[in-house]
Amino acid sequence: MTESCQLNIESRFRDSKKFVNNCFQKLTKVNHDDSSTSSPHVFCGFTFFSETNQLKFPFPSAFAFLPKLEIIKQKEKQILILNLLIDYQTDIKKLVHQTMANLKLITKIKTYQNLDKPIKIPVNLMNKYEIGQGFKSSVASVLESIEANDFKKLVLASALDLSSFHDISIINCLRNLRNNHPDCYIFAINNGENNCFLGASPERLISLKNNQLLSDALAGSIARGNTKREDYYLAQHLLKSSKERREHQVVIEFIVQRLISLGLSPQISPLKVLKLSNIQHLWTPIYTQLSPNIHPLEVVAELHPTPAVSGFPTEVTCQEIKRYESFERGFYAAPLGWIDYNGNSEFIVGIRSALISGNQARLYAGAGIVEGSEPDKELAEIQLKFQGLLKALSYC
Repeated sequence: MTESCQLNIESRFRDSKKFVNNCFQKLTKVNHDDSSTSSPHVFCGFTFFSETNQLKFPFPSAFAFLPKLEIIKQKEKQILILNLLIDYQTDIKKLVHQTMANLKLITKIKTYQNLDKPIKIPVNLMNKYEIGQGFKSSVASVLESIEANDFKKLVLASALDLSSFHDISIINCLRNLRNNHPDCYIFAINNGENNCFLGASPERLISLKNNQLLSDALAGSIARGNTKREDYYLAQHLLKSSKERREHQVVIEFIVQRLISLGLSPQISPLKVLKLSNIQHLWTPIYTQLSPNIHPLEVVAELHPTPAVSGFPTEVTCQEIKRYESFERGFYAAPLGWIDYNGNSEFIVGIRSALISGNQARLYAGAGIVEGSEPDKELAEIQLKFQGLLKALSYC
């Protein structure tokens, strides 16, 4: 990477903002393409909780970096961006020589794996821990707390640990995720020490283009049908479910209030059903005009975590999550994304995700518990959400 920074736990969003601004202030663009696509990007990520045990999750609580190399593909257009650090000590001739050598290596690549071709080599995955009665007991306990008015909603996550006889192929897993989930954000983050966090998230925390901000309220779910008729019936059942609508409304109100607190005027789009490969969600896009004096990371800090991944009220439910969940969430359900030189930005929520370490994999999935939830149905939802990653890992 060209530039990176160490971030203080308590001020990680603020420190990331300073780093991004500092990078772009020092940047001199030299290119043959004036489109926004060709702008350099700073990539950022934040764990769900600011304090993370790195023995349990091998990544820092926050990262921000400007990569040396970016390859961007948009439709039929492909762009290569080189970010070079030059100061008074830089040997320009040596830097030019190294850069040209790297470019030659890239242009000499004439063959590549066909990433659209699915892998059909089965992988033997072994379950290390079963999910079942323990999760249902936690749901029952949470429902008692909701009845006692301790909180309105709590998102309980579960971790499924698997192992294979050989190292899991990250490339093949990502290929499978892209082929199986074309409507999701496919992502991967590697720490350089054989640990990779990856997934296929359907949830956008923010998208910012030309000061137009968009955020997703995504909560409430049901399976896809085996036929068009059944799929339609299930979608209608989802739309009419008071329990699912209640869970969804909490998320809408939270996002709207947080945006208002930033001095914005959010507009709520009509409720929709987002249909994915094996699951469908209640989905309400929320949009607003972002003032130029508000940084994208200020919005991310204000919105994370939404009740879609934590519960409500947030302060209470985050403490409850620590009490109920024995594993480290890490990047699960956390903000991951980028900011470009023009001020555009996109951050997703790291759900439908897994941590891959050699031949080991930990899969994450969560379910929102509200009044009216049933332990058996919440367990079924968790198992349904695991299926996407299980399918991707089974052939890599």
